[in-house]
Amino acid sequence: MIVKSIELKNFRNYEDLSLKLDDKTNIIYGNNAQGKTNILESIYLAGTSKSHKGSKDKEIIKFGNEESHLRCMVDKSGISYQIDVHLRKNKSKGIAINGIPVKRYSELLGILNIVFFSPEDLDIIKRGPAERRKFVDLELCQLDKVYLHNLTNYNKVLSQRNKLLKEIYFQPNLEDTLSIWNMQMVNYAREIIQRRRKFIEELNEIASQVHSKLSGNRENFFVDYEPSQSEDTLEAKLEENIERDKKQKTTSVGPHRDDICFKINDVDIRKYGSQGQQRTAALSLKLAEIELVRRRIKEMPVLLLDDVLSELDSNRQNYLLNTIGNLQTVITCTGLDEFIQHRFEINRVIKVVNGTVQNDNYEDFVRR
Repeated sequence: MIVKSIELKNFRNYEDLSLKLDDKTNIIYGNNAQGKTNILESIYLAGTSKSHKGSKDKEIIKFGNEESHLRCMVDKSGISYQIDVHLRKNKSKGIAINGIPVKRYSELLGILNIVFFSPEDLDIIKRGPAERRKFVDLELCQLDKVYLHNLTNYNKVLSQRNKLLKEIYFQPNLEDTLSIWNMQMVNYAREIIQRRRKFIEELNEIASQVHSKLSGNRENFFVDYEPSQSEDTLEAKLEENIERDKKQKTTSVGPHRDDICFKINDVDIRKYGSQGQQRTAALSLKLAEIELVRRRIKEMPVLLLDDVLSELDSNRQNYLLNTIGNLQTVITCTGLDEFIQHRFEINRVIKVVNGTVQNDNYEDFVRR
């Protein structure tokens, strides 16, 4: 799976950009606030229909303009795809695949599989459950259309149930309709829980092996799924918590309350792990994510690394760079010193200065 090129018009600080990428390693470097991450954001958006930052469409459009265009050329299993995204300030985005508009954003997912790794991801272990659920959902939605369908519908039903809980306060007779939403919630939730459990089991198998190598076989890493309720108990718990939910005007159990547990040598590192342990675990997760995608789709994903190397020590830098040599990678950084130090093979070097890009000669940089 390869991103061949990206074209941007009025995207963030880019007025007009046409950029070809190498099939292997691409380094985008330059000072801070020049637009390096914006290129990664455009690739991520082309694959998922969303910004990795959670930005709204109107925030992505270059200041002073009403719309923005993005075109991404992708090669997957020998098949070429042209992904066009049209962002508009006051309308929903438009997406076309090979010139044919899609009615649902979900039709885009799975064409371009992406693993995104940023400094914020290094803190996924110590952050809240919502961030950990987001990590699972983003990958599963790219890999599993059924999961995407169930999650989308679950969130709709959850929203309706929460709305009803607020209305019951003013109209108590509406409580009789709660059972309808409970039934729908349980049906979707059971599928979500089952697929999340399988995903975490696969992830744990790979991540534990990666972590063992990273730690020199000194640490046993374990990833476990912590559902709010199991498939078998969720329906009963929803009924049991009706009075509590009415009082709090929100749904207290379900997949939207799930979490993931991370342990090293049987210690929960969400609470008791050192920063070094948490960051090594996060790196293990991301590298495991790459391998899991490869196993599921029989092809390597595209890896986007947003200024991660500066946050890792030399040992973790070395392990990461030695691992990513066989897939297309786009890396942002402020300089090339880390790559020179590790004698890392670079296929394309791009310098970014205030929303403009230029090719740079890596060999000339090494001789400076």
